[in-house]
Amino acid sequence: MALCAGFAAFALLIAAPLPGRAQTKGKASTKAVPRLPNGKPDLTGVWDHPRVGDFSKNFQGCVANTPGCTATAETTEFPWTPAGKAAFDVKEKFDYGVHCLPWGYVRSWGTPYPLELIQKDHRLAVLFEQNKWFHVIPTDGRKLVVEVPTWMGTSVGHWEGDTLVVETEGTNGKTWIDTAEHPHSDALRIVERFDRVDYDHIRHQVTITDSKFLTKSMTNTSILVLAPPGLELYEYSCEENNKEIMDGHIKDEFTSRK
Repeated sequence: MALCAGFAAFALLIAAPLPGRAQTKGKASTKAVPRLPNGKPDLTGVWDHPRVGDFSKNFQGCVANTPGCTATAETTEFPWTPAGKAAFDVKEKFDYGVHCLPWGYVRSWGTPYPLELIQKDHRLAVLFEQNKWFHVIPTDGRKLVVEVPTWMGTSVGHWEGDTLVVETEGTNGKTWIDTAEHPHSDALRIVERFDRVDYDHIRHQVTITDSKFLTKSMTNTSILVLAPPGLELYEYSCEENNKEIMDGHIKDEFTSRK
């Protein structure tokens, strides 16, 4: 059973690579970057990524043991406004992740499990193994229009040369930036830049701004690595036999991923 991880006390444990995933060695492929019918780079694939449990910290290593993942934070401390600091300093935060609620868009990219991208000329689907979440992004250059606040927000994308730029707004303010419990408000704005730098790697730059909780923007850049052949996403049901921390101990959250 996979873990419905929503608590910071478990962050250090799940920062380590998971057992049971295939591991490969060797240099990056010399194969050309695949392209869509419209000529833009195709991001399709199952991707391993670093476990970004704290958006303000660097990380090394992939969650499924594929070599080469990294994350680099440009700002090492959250630049809180007074309102943001007050929200962060709340001693007893509601741990929505333990209750299987969506982690939110930024935090979902830092989950301890791989993800899959499926891309067409004018659409990108992000499939997170964590809780079987998905997020669909139109990439036809349309304007960003938020109709109603949601857990993941509303995203649109456009191309700047071979770089896919995704803008996201309209989050409901109920989630965290990361598993380290850094909050955000409903004014959160996310800008991602996807560059498939070669066949085996994507550079994924995430910049966040929040006029209510942050005094300036923050950026964390990850290197995603194409998963080896045969590595597929597992089924993940947070609702089934979900447990949480009891008496300071972790109870029956997941079984070995062999």
